Amino acid sequence: MTLTLTALHGIPLVKPGDDLAEMILRALQQNNLALQDGDVLVVAQKIVSKGEGRLVNLAQVKPSPRAIALASAIDKDARLVELILRESRCVLRTRPGTIIVEHRLGFVCANAGIDHSNVAGEGTPQEELVLLLPEDPDRSAEELRQRLEAAAGCRLGVLIIDSHGRAWRMGTVGMAIGLSGLPGLVDLRGQPDLFGYQLRITQVGAADELAAAASLVMGQAAEATPAVHARGFPYALREGCLAELLRPKEQDLFR
Repeated sequence: MTLTLTALHGIPLVKPGDDLAEMILRALQQNNLALQDGDVLVVAQKIVSKGEGRLVNLAQVKPSPRAIALASAIDKDARLVELILRESRCVLRTRPGTIIVEHRLGFVCANAGIDHSNVAGEGTPQEELVLLLPEDPDRSAEELRQRLEAAAGCRLGVLIIDSHGRAWRMGTVGMAIGLSGLPGLVDLRGQPDLFGYQLRITQVGAADELAAAASLVMGQAAEATPAVHARGFPYALREGCLAELLRPKEQDLFR
């Protein structure tokens, strides 16, 4: 079994309204890659958010009294805190400089996934610009997959990823926040192991595993390779969604 990951060079800086599917198709051609059945395109959240116009100028944000009070307690920009609250279902933990929330999409992350890095705008200082996560990453992945499949004439998967921290471990890891055409979770319960023992609890977070692997070649800083072509994904493609990967609250022992 072989999994081949290729970072796509040649994707220009994305602006609101840009045709992301066309950019990826051109990059595939420049990298001498022809799409085949079973291929997966892994795409950084940032270029999806930029294309969808999720860029916010903090100068235009008016913080609420709740945001002002929380910002004072944790030494954070009240305007940014206001956006974090708007993008969240609830605040779970705080410490100076950081807010851990349940994002409105259902997963737990720091600062609602709002980011300053690799964000720029004409005539606006970088420190005043932030980027929100896509409004509906599953829908974004589905729309992108439909465009790519129509152009290539083959069955594909599309995975949108972001870098998240994890409880108890240092370092960020690529994680799925939206997907289409591939499984989020693969259930191996009932299958035998090497010695015939029937698996009882094993479910594989396949989309997150691929997200982490693709993030290694995508990079986190100035690599300018926000999309990765994956060939050899070891599970059958099917319709999938982010909800598969989210642990129900009644099963969450640490919330």
